Amino acid sequence: MGWLQRPVAIFSVNSFLAALLALYIGFSLDLPRPYWAMLTVYITAQPLSGALRSKAFYRVLGTILGGVAAVALVPNLVDTPALLALALALWVGFCLYLSLLDRTPRAYIFMLAGYTAAIIGFPGVDAPEAIFDTALARVEEITLGILCASFVHTILFPRSVLAVVNLKIAAMMRDVRGWAAEIWSSDILRGRRELRLGEERRRIAIDVTELRLLATHLPFDTANLLPATYSVRALGDRLAILLPLASAVEDRRRAIMATGGLPEPTIALMEEIRDWIVLEPELGREEALRLQQACLASQPALDGGSSWNEFLLSSLLGRLSDLIGAIQDARELAAHIRTPYRQLPPTLIARFAGVRDRPLHRDHGLAALSGFAAFAAVGGCCFVWIATAWPDGAVAPMMAAVFSSFFAAQDDPAPAIGAFLNYIVLSLPVAALYLFALLPGVDGFPMLAVVLAPALLLLGYFQGSPSTTGKAMPVIIGFLGALSLQAVYTADFTSFINSFLAQAIGIAAALVATRLFRSVGADWSARRILRFGWLELAVNAARPPAAIAGREIWTGRMLDRLGLLIPRLALVERRDELAGADPLNDLRIGLNVIDLQRARGVIGAVADRSVARLLIAVADHFRRRAVGRLTALQPGVLNEIDRALRDVARAAPSPERRDCLWSLAGLRRNLFPGASPYVSDSSERAA
Repeated sequence: MGWLQRPVAIFSVNSFLAALLALYIGFSLDLPRPYWAMLTVYITAQPLSGALRSKAFYRVLGTILGGVAAVALVPNLVDTPALLALALALWVGFCLYLSLLDRTPRAYIFMLAGYTAAIIGFPGVDAPEAIFDTALARVEEITLGILCASFVHTILFPRSVLAVVNLKIAAMMRDVRGWAAEIWSSDILRGRRELRLGEERRRIAIDVTELRLLATHLPFDTANLLPATYSVRALGDRLAILLPLASAVEDRRRAIMATGGLPEPTIALMEEIRDWIVLEPELGREEALRLQQACLASQPALDGGSSWNEFLLSSLLGRLSDLIGAIQDARELAAHIRTPYRQLPPTLIARFAGVRDRPLHRDHGLAALSGFAAFAAVGGCCFVWIATAWPDGAVAPMMAAVFSSFFAAQDDPAPAIGAFLNYIVLSLPVAALYLFALLPGVDGFPMLAVVLAPALLLLGYFQGSPSTTGKAMPVIIGFLGALSLQAVYTADFTSFINSFLAQAIGIAAALVATRLFRSVGADWSARRILRFGWLELAVNAARPPAAIAGREIWTGRMLDRLGLLIPRLALVERRDELAGADPLNDLRIGLNVIDLQRARGVIGAVADRSVARLLIAVADHFRRRAVGRLTALQPGVLNEIDRALRDVARAAPSPERRDCLWSLAGLRRNLFPGASPYVSDSSERAA
């Protein structure tokens, strides 16, 4: 029995018990289609109890909204079938569009609202006067399945979301320690060997988004003591900023090593910081503050005569100080999340209590294409149904709505829809065996449970295993949908085949519409995601300082894009803009732009004008890239950076001037890594 995984087996047993409970209650309440409740249990079931309960909450809301839409549309438009079909198809497409703009569990509200209206509305055209009763029955059946799944998976061996969150946080903190040990080893700091950066270093981009999505389930979790929601959001922000900060430090180190090497005091300080990160001494925030002060105290004084190495060294030490603060914040937040009874320091509460969910990447165009594909699939099925007066035709647009929605978040949903159709076909012989050979001999609910147990327990086990869930789900849906269990056994082979054909036609319609209007390749998606980042960067550079997004919002959205890009770039042969794509570098450029915008207005009139001219040039370059006009960076942009460096360095000392100089040095390195060193005023005079 070594092959049997205990958590997966528990998941299967829980789902089976919840399905039986939903079916039994459906029979007891004399619901018209109690099998809908049973089927909903398997559609809703999730391994993590908190995720199941949060999705259940949003599914119930979406189901009710879909029922309301059906009640509003069917009686008023039933006399004009074409108009009713158009209205329901538009509703499905619009709801799918809205759901794809929200990549959190809240998206279930809109998705369920769309295809629930189709599930209720299309079969209800034969009896429009009873549409309210039909809608109420469908909402009751679906809600019953959702509630039974939530109840059983919550009380019987629940799996906590908080435990998974803590495992994810622990893995990310281990990655941070690994980076520190790697990038600040003595050999690398002294230039004895070169650092080789691997793709695994960018894993944090995916992990940060996964952590944020997991955190949305925490308010619904079954853990006895939950951390404050804002602490998980704040931790996501702190972890998100680590990657650009660490890569900025490494970039400055490389640049300084190329022009003479790091000073020994800086090497010693970086080794001390490395040990503080790797060993995690229990010294609290005091040690972090000491190291930050050491970084700031080691900085060279910058003025118009400072050398390029001094600018680089100052930027390196400044980013190191920021990195120390972010790591210390992350440690304290992670400790609170791991042991919620451990209170956060008041200073952290004051800083992070107002942190909200950061917006993720949105693609309105792709969401609209998905909505249109769903509209076309549903509309096409309705046309065939109306034109042929097909008795079972209502099932086709209903299935088209469901399956156009299920996989719409993928680049190319067509292969998944095709595979789903194939596995539903495989379920047909099993369903026929049960319906015409086993169920006729069943007498009473206990015997029904015994007969169903072998198939559903096995399918539930495959559903609970991540590697096979995509294959098990269509078999379960096809199997339970074909059985259509009622309180009294009724089976007709002709109806069985007609219903299956209608399902298959609906799914095939979703497949055809998706291939025609929605299928895109990984390279197309990668380019589109890159261009969204470039366009936002251009907008931030061109906007007035008061109108730009904050560092956390930019970082969160760009790391989300980086997480979306990594698997896509691995699938395509890089060419055009993909060949030189570096989203992490774009992220650092955007952070420097935001910092420059913040410094405007307080660094002096001359410096402010220089920074403004530079930002206009940066905005123009990235706007051109965003619209596909691939042009190399003009030398004039480098001249604008150098002019801004001189003018800002001459300004009166202030924290804003210091941050501005760090950002200008970073921008020069990010945009022109191979350029010759910046020449200061004193160097020009000496020459």
